[in-house]
Amino acid sequence: MGIIEKIKEIEAEMARTQKNKATEYHLGQLKAKIAKLRTQLLEPPKGSSGAGEGFEVTKFGHGRVALIGFPSVGKSTLLTLLTGTHSEAASYEFTTLTCIPGIIHYNDTKIQLLDLPGIIEGASEGKGRGRQVIAVSKSSDIVLMVLDASKSEGHRQILTKELEAVGLRLNKRPPQIYFKKKKTGGISFNSTVPLTHVDEKLCYQILHEYKIHNAEVLFREDATVDDLIDVIEGNRKYMKCIYVYNKIDVIGIDDVDKLARQPNSVVISCNLKLNLDRLLARMWEEMGLVRVYTKPQGQQPDFTEPVVLSVDRGGCTVEDFCNHIHRSLVKDVKYVLVWGTSARHYPQHCGLGHVLQDEDVVQIVKKKEKEEGGRGRFKSHSNAPARISDREKKAPLKT
Repeated sequence: MGIIEKIKEIEAEMARTQKNKATEYHLGQLKAKIAKLRTQLLEPPKGSSGAGEGFEVTKFGHGRVALIGFPSVGKSTLLTLLTGTHSEAASYEFTTLTCIPGIIHYNDTKIQLLDLPGIIEGASEGKGRGRQVIAVSKSSDIVLMVLDASKSEGHRQILTKELEAVGLRLNKRPPQIYFKKKKTGGISFNSTVPLTHVDEKLCYQILHEYKIHNAEVLFREDATVDDLIDVIEGNRKYMKCIYVYNKIDVIGIDDVDKLARQPNSVVISCNLKLNLDRLLARMWEEMGLVRVYTKPQGQQPDFTEPVVLSVDRGGCTVEDFCNHIHRSLVKDVKYVLVWGTSARHYPQHCGLGHVLQDEDVVQIVKKKEKEEGGRGRFKSHSNAPARISDREKKAPLKT
């Protein structure tokens, strides 16, 4: 029996099992078994050498956005409108067969937009090049899930389910669970809050399913069984996702209003070019890019090309800003002058730990090189010759 058949068998058993207090331990074990099998499914087959087949796309720009959706929902048209890069669009499905990159120039930054082939139900098991598409989306900073506004809401649930099956968690934050394997000492289970979904016995059963008998587990929030399994697996990717409903020109205004009010959703029409500016603004807001402008000493700030930082790519502190310019710059920094929304007054003297905000202006003041032997009357030694006979004799005074 293959891995996919085992997963389907366990899913069928979970569907048959009633959910109550008596069966929650059994269901927890089944969930752990499915998570283990899905991890095995993603691993390359034994004996294979080299990287697997995928889309070779070099990272470019200050951020990366992936377009994911079913075939013929308008992904290629959206890429052409936003970037100017031509991606073939036609009235039949699977027009796009490979990954097509484009660049969005927005707010003095360059954002890479990837048009990926449409994925179908069963993509997490490898159907229709689904694994390659999802692998590229894992490397992006944000996912745009393009949906057809005229189709049913079930498409969104199917896509979310396929992405969660391969370890992508959309619009979720990592659970506040501390987990560490140990060599000896058994399992230590603690919590700082009352737990309603998981107890000590269930945690032990899930850890034994993974053959872990010595570990330290600390719950800092009321987490579920799925959150605990995610922490034990350790290969989950937590990403932001914007649900983009295209083709709103073919439905009524009431349906458009209903879709637009859903969380993390934007409604657009590629055919009539409606609401594309709002999509770009929402994408910028979710990516959290921070533009920092440099100011040389005694000169005007340079507003032509900013240094772009983000929390996902290194951080937004002054130290991250210095490392972005050059790795050795941090050692030479004496202090930093900051103008902008992050400063309390202009200019503010800041250290390396100061968190910068969008459109701040930064001037770096470097340490002065020390002269050998100190300065002025605090010199440690004189520059005069050691012997008196070697000193220069002054010319005799004229009388």
